[in-house]
This record gives sequence, C-alpha cells and structure tokens, in this order.
Amino acid sequence: MDRIRFGTSSFSSKDWVGPFYEPGTNPSEFLRKYSKQFDTVEIDSTYYTIPNASAVKGWIEKTPPGFLISAKFPRSIVHGGEEGAPDPAKLLTQEHSYPVRDRFLEAMSLLGDRLGTLVLQFPYLSKKSFASKKLFAERLERFLDDLPSDFSYGVEIRNQAWLDERFAQMLRKRSVALVLADQAWMPHGDEILQKFDPVTSKVAYIRLIGDRKEIEGFTKTWEKEVIDRTDRLERWADFLITMIQRDVTTLVYANNHYSGHAPATIRRLMDMVKLRLEKVPE
Repeated sequence: MDRIRFGTSSFSSKDWVGPFYEPGTNPSEFLRKYSKQFDTVEIDSTYYTIPNASAVKGWIEKTPPGFLISAKFPRSIVHGGEEGAPDPAKLLTQEHSYPVRDRFLEAMSLLGDRLGTLVLQFPYLSKKSFASKKLFAERLERFLDDLPSDFSYGVEIRNQAWLDERFAQMLRKRSVALVLADQAWMPHGDEILQKFDPVTSKVAYIRLIGDRKEIEGFTKTWEKEVIDRTDRLERWADFLITMIQRDVTTLVYANNHYSGHAPATIRRLMDMVKLRLEKVPE
C-alpha cells in the first residue's frame, strides 16, 4: 500500500461534519482533521481561484510532513470560456494562459515537498472548440513543452475517442501523467489497460468523478453514499494491484459526485485493496 495514496477531491464539504468531521468542527480545522485520516488531497478550488501565499502556507501548517497536495490548473487555462462552452481562442494560448500559469505555479511552489501533481483538467471539447484531436494535441504539446520541468503534471481529457496510445505516448515523452477519470462516458481504467499502457510518468493518477446529473437526481447533499459503485470500485482495486505489482506510485482521489460521500468511497476502495493484498502469497 505504500505506493498508493488515497484521498478525496477537496476537504471542505460542510456536509461531512458529523459523518467524517466531529460535530461542531470549524471549517478552519477541516484540513487538519482530514490529514489525520488521509495522506493526500486534491485541491479543487484552484480551478476557480489561484490561492494566495497565506492560504498555501495555511495548508502546510495544517498538514504533517509527507502529506501530498495535488491541485488543478486554473479554469482560464484549460477552459477559457466565460460561459459553459470553452473558448478556443484562449485555451492554452500563450497570450491568455501563460501569465496565469506563472502565477499559479509560483503559488503552488510554496508547498515544497508537500506538492503532489498539478492537473490540466479539460472539459469535453466539441468540434466548435477544436475541429480535430490533432489541433488540440498540437496546442497541448506546445503548452507542456513550455512548462517548468520541476513539477509533476497530469492531463485529463474527456473526449473518449482521443484517448489512445498515440495520445499516451505524447504524454509519456514528456513524463506527464495520463489522468484516468471514472466518469459516465469515459472508459474504466481496466478497459484502457487492455488497449494500451496508461502509465505515462512516474505517477499514475486516478479520479473517481461519477455522473453529476445522475447523482443529483438522488441528492444534493454529501453526508452519505447514495449510489452503489461496488462493481466499479472492485475493478479499480484490481487495477491498483496491477500498479503495485509494477511498482508504480499511484494517486487516487474520490469526488462526492461519485457515490455521494467521498470519504466513504475512498475508504471502501482502500479496504478492497488491503483485502487483495492479504490474499497475495508471500
């Protein structure tokens, strides 16, 4: 299990007070309490706002040595649009993206050895945004090539047809992680593994996202699991055993929208992996 880090996407849900945080826990203490139960977290808020230095220093003060903090690149870099649709005139372009990129990396560098992987999470890109995968890949390659080499990066795309060996090889050449997203229309990690090797850097990165529309038909509060994802989690547990056998460091983060309560989801996955490891003969 040493090679796998389990955590959640964000730590700030007030609905977790009671089922995860002790009743009465102040939001200012969420991360401190969280870091006593998990050893990594994915910060979602950086997608919307670049944190200031005091916020980053607060993350350091509230977490123990060895804790890892991954984060998303800002929306203005990977989306660029003011409304729902991405703006291809701004997405990843030097004029609009690089100043934001530099401020973001400067802020995240303050984490030092607590810094995990920084993720470029792209939305689904229709032909109105990019006429072809080739055009998107060319722009992404330029952006990746211009990134400082002293950070760990990951890329998540949500166009299923673009997810192939050629795309993986492009990331592998740059030692950038291919983010495996368990989302409604995307293939499961084990399906990808049957087609090509999804490990493209020193770190494998998994995000259990789920189906927002489906789960919000059941609930819009996040104090308990409301959808049974056992079958998919069992498959992820098998996938993680493969990563352990390959000696690949892996980061796994669960979102509330996956089954309703991210801490319970990630704990169930942890237990599944532990059970498999106990059955492996010495």
